[in-house]
Amino acid sequence: MKFKAQDKQNQLIENISSSHLVVGVDIAQEAHVARAVSYRGIALGSPLQFGSHHEGFGRFAWWIQDLLKSYKLSKVIVGMEPTGHYWLSLARWLSAQGIEAVLVNPHLVKKNKENRDNTPSKSDPKDALVIADMVKNGYYSPVRFNPQAYEELRILMSNRDTVSKRLNSAVNQIHRWVDIVFPELRQVFKVLTCNSAIATLRLFPLPEEISRLTTEQVIAGWKKYMKRHAGVHRAKQLVALAKRSVGVTQALHAYKLHLAQLLEEYDLAQRQLERINLELHSILERIPYAQKLLEIQGINATSLAGVLGEAGDLSGYSHGNALLRHAGLNLAEASSGKWRGKMVLSKRGRPRLRRFLYLMTMCMVMVNPDLRALHQYNVDVKKLKRMKSIMKLCGKIARILVGLARSNEVYDSTRVFPQAA
Repeated sequence: MKFKAQDKQNQLIENISSSHLVVGVDIAQEAHVARAVSYRGIALGSPLQFGSHHEGFGRFAWWIQDLLKSYKLSKVIVGMEPTGHYWLSLARWLSAQGIEAVLVNPHLVKKNKENRDNTPSKSDPKDALVIADMVKNGYYSPVRFNPQAYEELRILMSNRDTVSKRLNSAVNQIHRWVDIVFPELRQVFKVLTCNSAIATLRLFPLPEEISRLTTEQVIAGWKKYMKRHAGVHRAKQLVALAKRSVGVTQALHAYKLHLAQLLEEYDLAQRQLERINLELHSILERIPYAQKLLEIQGINATSLAGVLGEAGDLSGYSHGNALLRHAGLNLAEASSGKWRGKMVLSKRGRPRLRRFLYLMTMCMVMVNPDLRALHQYNVDVKKLKRMKSIMKLCGKIARILVGLARSNEVYDSTRVFPQAA
């Protein structure tokens, strides 16, 4: 079945009936502003400002009931922008009350803010009215709270990104420290984060400390941290280079303290990443189709956890193209009359989902023979540019993921790639 976005849009428009009270809420950290319109866009009642707490939500519920009674309406739908994390508490409260909650794209809100008054003015009540107008026109998406396993994956992968940035920052600062204090260390160790290099920085980071040591003392220090050390030759080379180092000779105590703190940050980030990876594997074991997807050559636990955390349950998607649209990997064209513009990626979706789909595709192109052959066919026979072929394969991967999740079948390359059979 070919996925058509227009069919989905029609369903969203038809969902709004003449008995609906359409509410738009401008989300803020402490106080939200709500406006209501009819299904035709006629403004109803006065704006309401309410706090993000139990009493404020109670006022909001009373305001909705009063409007329903005053205008003889029976249904209500509440739209809001996904502003940071401030919308989550209201959306969960609305779901618990049995009120339909939907989200509108902040980019579209900005584009539509002049529809009412033809001015670029901006205020909280106006934004709430614009949101309500967008909802009654069908420019919204339902709020879907993922099952616990997928929510845990999303939180852990977001945390993993933060820890990875801290780890990269610590590694970069260690490189800078070495360049200033002991630049000759790069001649001994090509990779400054290898076990021997890190052990050297822990035990005797300053060149003047190493210059006073013998080869045997250096090797004895290495043996405290690893069974297999760098060797006698490197130990001799390290001592010889330390004696003629051109590194700084002032403020060495401060530099030594700085390195100790950098190594503490490096160790902490490494431990946190290991713990997160263990949790990811544990959660993936609870998802029925995840293990079958991991059996596909080129799909690893990290990339799959990133996709599932951002996309949610893949079996709930009607087609792989819906997943691409959610990621912003669907194509967009700008054309008018005889002029035809370029086809580009819309990038109106989740950037982290785009990243993990891209990384998964690149990994599969490198290690999966079927996908690599298809990539070469696109480049050599169809004469596609390499990046254009990769983007096309992203769509292939998305359809494979959604198809296997919906059918819960084992991956069969002969069915996915008939030309390889």
